Amino acid sequence: MLEPFFTPKSIAVIGASTSPGKLGYTVVENLVNGGYTGVGKVYPINPKADEILGLQVFPSVLKVPEPIELAVLVIPYMLVPDALRECGQKGIPAAIIITAGFREAGMEGLERERELMQIASEYGMRLVGPNCLGIIDTYTPMNASFSAGTPPSGPMAFMSQSGALGTAVLDWALAGRLGLSKFVSLGNKADVGETDLLKAWADDPNSKVIMIYVEGLPNGQEFIDTARVVGRKKPIVAVKSGVTQSGSRAVSSHTGSLAGSEQAYQAAFQQAGVIRATSMQNLFDIALALGYQPILKGDRIAIVTNAGGPGILATDALERSGMSLARFKNETIQKLMENLPDAASAANPVDVLGDARADRYRRAMQLVSEDPNVDGILVVLTPQAMTEIEATAQAVVELSRSIDKPIFGCFMGEARIQAGVEILEKGGVPNYGFPERAAIAFRAMSDYRSICNREEQDYVTFEVDRDVVREVIDRIRSEGRVTIGDAEARDIQTAYGLRIPESRLAASPDEAVKIASEIGYPVVLKIASPDILHKTDVGGVRVGLSNATELRDAYELMVYRAQRYIPDARIWGCQVQEMAPSGGLEILVGMNRDPQFGPLVTFGLGGIYVETLKDVTFRIAPFSYQEAEQMLKEIRSHALLDGVRGQPPVDKEAIIDTLLRVGQLVQDFPEIVELDINPLIVYPEGQGGISIDMRLVLSREPGTGESA
Repeated sequence: MLEPFFTPKSIAVIGASTSPGKLGYTVVENLVNGGYTGVGKVYPINPKADEILGLQVFPSVLKVPEPIELAVLVIPYMLVPDALRECGQKGIPAAIIITAGFREAGMEGLERERELMQIASEYGMRLVGPNCLGIIDTYTPMNASFSAGTPPSGPMAFMSQSGALGTAVLDWALAGRLGLSKFVSLGNKADVGETDLLKAWADDPNSKVIMIYVEGLPNGQEFIDTARVVGRKKPIVAVKSGVTQSGSRAVSSHTGSLAGSEQAYQAAFQQAGVIRATSMQNLFDIALALGYQPILKGDRIAIVTNAGGPGILATDALERSGMSLARFKNETIQKLMENLPDAASAANPVDVLGDARADRYRRAMQLVSEDPNVDGILVVLTPQAMTEIEATAQAVVELSRSIDKPIFGCFMGEARIQAGVEILEKGGVPNYGFPERAAIAFRAMSDYRSICNREEQDYVTFEVDRDVVREVIDRIRSEGRVTIGDAEARDIQTAYGLRIPESRLAASPDEAVKIASEIGYPVVLKIASPDILHKTDVGGVRVGLSNATELRDAYELMVYRAQRYIPDARIWGCQVQEMAPSGGLEILVGMNRDPQFGPLVTFGLGGIYVETLKDVTFRIAPFSYQEAEQMLKEIRSHALLDGVRGQPPVDKEAIIDTLLRVGQLVQDFPEIVELDINPLIVYPEGQGGISIDMRLVLSREPGTGESA
């Protein structure tokens, strides 16, 4: 339980200082000036002082006669372990370690941090930090940080791994643009992390929106599971830094080259029901909308503007974001025409003209808000000669308080509109300087409605033969190998219910001809070697071989090329494979194991759609039937699945079935770090699909997902 971090009855500041400007002084000062001493006791700890800011100073927490619920440590790192041990002996349940010099300082620092966790574990303490800014709860009130002030109370809880970014957020809040309920600088996250805070804030009545700045989520699957539950109670908005491919490990599968940190986080947030912000400004824009305005019940937006150009820009922005312009009822249009000048527009967007004063804005907004076809309102204002900026802002605030629909301001400009913007912000109406920002905020509100209305998910488990897969993997490892080619992967596919073409290994051209006569021409020929994972790179695949002569020639040439290009490769012969029927669509299904979230399953169309357009989508296993179904709709070329130019729709159920079976396979065997089925040929509805080629890469260590 994390209550002692936010509502402690007493706080000890270890390293409290008598010198203004030092961290130990600032923390005590923030507690005193932030109002905490009115609800709890503060005990400065310093063996060389008697009094700080009127508070009695103690040489050690062990000398404090009363119980202590929270300790804040601002002493040099070499003194932290002993001080933390005294906290444990005192029975203090929670500690904030502001001090730096731990994991972020290299291997020696990491060892020091591990020592702290050992001490905390011994005494059952929870830790925030080290190397953090501290914690603020504006409703306790408590400012146990070294921030430059205490932000105003509000409905947003914010957590950040970056302390420096946290100071910028606090400064933004101090300017009156954001009200915070809680602020936590996580620092190195030695103990308390994002998932812990999500659980703690899920039922916090003062926190309506949870904002997260994420640098990394080492327990990614736990975060997804927790956010999926918490996100139905209140919106979670996150911005993620560091999602480029730089520094990523080398990959040997096709899927591995497509997957990366960005794709993993996008999939994780989507599955968890976390709203993804693309920037810090975007994070605040979305949080303000969700924190201060009522739920958006539909996607139909009305625009009221005093300028045609900005009204058109707003229209474009809304439509680009997936929202729609509300179509007014005839009665609304008639009333607008009766109350507006002849030159005004009563259609949506409603143009009240450049000479509109506050009363004209008020009438138009009121009429629009009463229309049942309107779900939200965007009020656009440009500062023209006749514009009553402050009075119009007040009218917007008053309307916002009287209706159960979200309303945003889009007061455009800078100097002249500032007073009006302040009225909007104080009244709980978000103002966005440009229509595009407002459109994104409306889109986020719509997305959150979808998150709350998600249907129950169906997680499918298939009857499979795990023993067969285990035998294949163990045999590969016993030979010192980590790659599994198509010939050896056939047993794995069959064990997990994937349909594959008939195929047999031929050790000579004569044997290949014999097998082909039994399978039936035409056939496919593939080089069979444990050392050649990418067969096409060495000319190791031939399709459509229609007679014995073609087959013999192809066999001999294929083996010759393989031996020439990879002299050390072990050549087992060639696979003679049944030719898949024509009329199917090539699909890619793959998996790359992400170090934070686990198996990242990929879906996309094959051929140029993967090679050139990289038209793929991702989910983290386990995922539900509904999520697999949604994957099919997310690729840009999804229309091809429905059939174009007379082509019939493909068997989507076969694709979903394959995705779910692959998802189960890579969960059952965490040592599989990469997997490709390329291609999976899918036929028209009811005819299923055939897995033509599967390749896998195993981890170096059995039973782990560590990279090979």
